[in-house]
Amino acid sequence: MSAPNTITPEKLNRLIGTPSAPVIIDVRNEEDFAADPLIIPASLRRSHVDAASWASSFTGKEVIAVCHHGAKLSHGTAAWLRHGGAGAVTLEAGFEGWKAAGFPLVPVDKIPPRNAQGHTVWVTRARPKIDRIACPWLIRRFVDPSAVFLFVAPSEVAMVADRFSATAFDIEDTFWSHRGEACTFDTMIAEFGLATEPLLRLATIVRGADTARLDLAPEAPGLIAASLGLSRMFSDDLRQLDAGMLLYDSFYRWCRDATDETHNWPTNKIKP
Repeated sequence: MSAPNTITPEKLNRLIGTPSAPVIIDVRNEEDFAADPLIIPASLRRSHVDAASWASSFTGKEVIAVCHHGAKLSHGTAAWLRHGGAGAVTLEAGFEGWKAAGFPLVPVDKIPPRNAQGHTVWVTRARPKIDRIACPWLIRRFVDPSAVFLFVAPSEVAMVADRFSATAFDIEDTFWSHRGEACTFDTMIAEFGLATEPLLRLATIVRGADTARLDLAPEAPGLIAASLGLSRMFSDDLRQLDAGMLLYDSFYRWCRDATDETHNWPTNKIKP
């Protein structure tokens, strides 16, 4: 049983990737962080030194404070966060406990630089269908919940990336793109260290739908049908992305929790 004002790695792992996931703040000191420059998915890095000055920016939010071993730095930070009006707890056994449990860790050198407002900024082609909705979903749920996505004319992606300090994705000759038979969603899962069983299952569905290999997964035709339907429903790419977040939330939860469940009708059929 967890101590008061703590959460276990197992429980936090169940929350990450869902719309109700808490804010995760990594307050390991610079020495510990430099020795292991990985973060729990969707984490923010903050210094415990000035926690009193930034704690109030999380007022009204549920927050998990993470330090190296789940001791003084995270407990003190969580106390400041509660003082500032957040619902804050600490991660039991801290970063080391999470790591020992074998849960995914994201390499910080793969995360693009954040802008002055603290967001990563990404740019891709307008009128998204599958990969260009799946990848933003993955980024917001597992890398940067506040990520900004710019959808522009295909011919302008590279120049917009350069002029607006954005990271291009799902376009030829960029790092974040298709590789061989893998689609951009596959690339992001691999590079961000997110190769969990549910996400790999989802990646197979996305790959089948995105590359017209519908035989890869029985669910791929359903994903492409839903994706093309969304593209017809919304002329605004950002509104389509908002709707697509719910679509991928549901596919992810099916991949994680419901693959063995079936639905039959009628429920009261008399057996012969």
